[in-house]
Amino acid sequence: MIYLDNNATTAVAKEVLDEMLPYLSGEYANPSSMYDFAKKPAAAIREARVKVRDFFGAKDEKEIFFTSCGSESANMAIKGVLNCNKEKRHIITTKVEHPCVLNTYKWFEKQGYEVDYIGVNAQGELDVEELKNKLRKDTALVSVMWANNETGVIHPVEEIAEYVKSHSPETRVFVDGVQAGGKIPLNVKETKIDLVGVSGHKFHAPKGIGALYVKPDVRLTPLINGGHQERGMRAGTENVPYIVGLGKAAELAMENMNHELTEVKRLRDKLEAGILKSVFNARLNTGITNRVPNTSNIGFEYVEGELILLHLSDIGVCASSGSACTSGSLEPSHVLRAMGIPFTALHGSIRFSLSRYNTEKEVDYVIENMPAIMDKLTKISPFQTELEELRERKGF
Repeated sequence: MIYLDNNATTAVAKEVLDEMLPYLSGEYANPSSMYDFAKKPAAAIREARVKVRDFFGAKDEKEIFFTSCGSESANMAIKGVLNCNKEKRHIITTKVEHPCVLNTYKWFEKQGYEVDYIGVNAQGELDVEELKNKLRKDTALVSVMWANNETGVIHPVEEIAEYVKSHSPETRVFVDGVQAGGKIPLNVKETKIDLVGVSGHKFHAPKGIGALYVKPDVRLTPLINGGHQERGMRAGTENVPYIVGLGKAAELAMENMNHELTEVKRLRDKLEAGILKSVFNARLNTGITNRVPNTSNIGFEYVEGELILLHLSDIGVCASSGSACTSGSLEPSHVLRAMGIPFTALHGSIRFSLSRYNTEKEVDYVIENMPAIMDKLTKISPFQTELEELRERKGF
């Protein structure tokens, strides 16, 4: 199997699993208990929090709250901020956010909030000027993802936060960092960003653990009420093994950052170039704009994406047609629609997302097999005239 769907989830690193195992068996004490048996799990949580602090590039481990996933991190940030600023009823976000963010804002619209959704250009780049023009005195929250989950396009969140804070200091800035964490440095202490959420299973921790960075002066209401855990901000007995796993994965991500930015990017670029050179109806949906180093979104014109994925699966290759959270929908990607991707490629767009575990041999295998897959699918496409014109136009 060749796994090229790492934006959906990643393999748990062996080092992460090894670090977790003691807390799934022998060291099972509740870390909130007073006896000596609980000291090691409690210390493990403190150590993991320091590692995640460094992963975020934050100043203090007290700025880190553990959650169950990216969706919970987003909900904790968004609902926590808005519940503390009920007099302000305006929100700014983008048209290309993850469903966990967009659907939360749709819920707030039903509660009477006004939400402005900022557009992107054909490369998936955010219209920053439009965002700046939408900022108002009653804007409670500006919410922009750091990197898009379908295209990998990096948004200028540092610049946006700087502008927001200089014109409306009380407005909070939340960044969905799920697809940026572990792929590019975050360094939140160097920014004016108030909150950033991540999910561990995107950088080789297990599913079911995430984190939220919260700047010290930000007031939030808890998403989960109950006990004292997470300094009263998230009740429930701590998930010690998974927190430990997140800490180790964060540590490994920092150690492997240079590899991500160089070798993973090289393999991603090779995959793109190979497919675009050998497949006549392929187009790079983002152009060569600034992206996280592992992500490529390629449109195959006049062919159905589901058929491409089935044929790739038949030869042992895992890829995706977009967000895993919307893969059950027959609707074309809301991200690609916002970009204005031509209808001819909209339904035939495939996301390849690599990790540090992918190899040159695997990339070569995909490049070698894509022409044959596309030859089969173009022969059964109902758009034969259009395909022939495209083939001639591209000189294949």
